[in-house]
Amino acid sequence: MIELFFVTCLISDPQRCTEHSLLFEEQNGLFTCLLDGQSELARWLETHPDDQVTAWKCRPAGQDDAAI
Repeated sequence: MIELFFVTCLISDPQRCTEHSLLFEEQNGLFTCLLDGQSELARWLETHPDDQVTAWKCRPAGQDDAAI
């Protein structure tokens, strides 16, 4: 599985941040993540209007490298 790993911070408190991930199937997962990542983030932000995305990347699911 490939994950879209992203970090969001509250607009009202930019120092308060949270890590998130969305999973993509392995078949074409990385390609799909790279192509659709921004639209998936936009869709996520529609339901979380108090947050802003500060960083994102596509990576193998479960990778414990938080550096973006």
